[in-house]
Amino acid sequence: MSNFDALETRTAQARAADLAAALPEQIARAQGLAGYGGSLDGVDAATVTSVDDLAGLPVLRKSELGKAQAANAPFGGFTTKPASGFSHVFQSPGPIYEPSSTDPDWWRMGRFLHAIGIGEGDIVHNCFGYHLTPAGMIFESGARAVGAAVLPAGTGQTELQVIAARDIGTTAYAGTPDYLKVILEKADEMGVTLGITRAAVGGGALFPSLREWYAGRGITCLQSYATADLGNIAYESASMEGLIVDEGVIVEIVTPGTGNPVPEGEVGEVVVTTLNPDYPLIRFATGDLSAVMVGQSPCGRTNMRIKGWMGRADQTTKIKGMFVRPEQVAQLVAHHAEITRARVIASREAEQDVMTVRIESASPDAEAYAASVAALLKLKGRIEVVAPDSLPKDGLVIEDQRTYD
Repeated sequence: MSNFDALETRTAQARAADLAAALPEQIARAQGLAGYGGSLDGVDAATVTSVDDLAGLPVLRKSELGKAQAANAPFGGFTTKPASGFSHVFQSPGPIYEPSSTDPDWWRMGRFLHAIGIGEGDIVHNCFGYHLTPAGMIFESGARAVGAAVLPAGTGQTELQVIAARDIGTTAYAGTPDYLKVILEKADEMGVTLGITRAAVGGGALFPSLREWYAGRGITCLQSYATADLGNIAYESASMEGLIVDEGVIVEIVTPGTGNPVPEGEVGEVVVTTLNPDYPLIRFATGDLSAVMVGQSPCGRTNMRIKGWMGRADQTTKIKGMFVRPEQVAQLVAHHAEITRARVIASREAEQDVMTVRIESASPDAEAYAASVAALLKLKGRIEVVAPDSLPKDGLVIEDQRTYD
């Protein structure tokens, strides 16, 4: 299968050169937006030309986006056009408002649909929602980008969906991983054979057993990782070896609660910078955990790969009635130069909460950290000093071992 475009097979040098040209322009756009509230003031946009340069800029969290939108509706001053300059305005839970445009492949979903083999002659049974939230439109714009037609099905009324899929002849599915199984089982009950052979899924976990169930019915099922704010971030190809980062975004993996990149292969929070000139989100923290995969995809696409969704980065936990957040753990690490990493463990003993703080340090004196733990975590707890590089590299900085059975 041919590639969607030449960007997918660029050399590392060519991709870096293109980024060096595009990134300063995007930073300059963001500097002119009220939403950033001066957080990018003093940054020389011309010097931000690589992923490494981005690491020195502040992280933008969704909570900050929500606060900005509440004060300056609907987009909080993060767009380069007013709401009337977009074709659509969507609302996600929060509420958070997202802009949309009918410009070709504005959400960059066409690349994923092409990778799964959807194109001209296909009719996509689109079961993502069209009501308020943008998921339905995100996948519809991708279908238009590859020349496919769309049945805007949404969810519900499954019997009618089966009838429509049969009568129209839908050949591909777009939606959450499990809803296609509902449709197919309803079709079996009705004695109807559907012609769906490819499934482009997202918005939930694609379990291997479910993928195998679809494969047993002759359906290739691949997944993408997208958000309402950013559009497509990464996607599977037929190789099914990790998710390939989209060409219109820059992905970093950082220690949760910080903006500090982790070593390649280590689990951390996904932080994304989009090159969309209409909505320039710089170092936007998704709250999701993932890790970079070494090497390139066997399919020939050359961009970085990530392992996919590996949990949530917001590990905020209440211990003894007090919230402990990843940001506080990061402050503890930053407060002592000899600490390399730290991990808070919440447990129960004698019907009471216990907080244990494990600290990677070459200094064995646990008591030396007691005051900092109490001041920064707002709680006293047990302190265990462990050898550097001995804590698990699984992205957790707060581990809740309590059970509530």
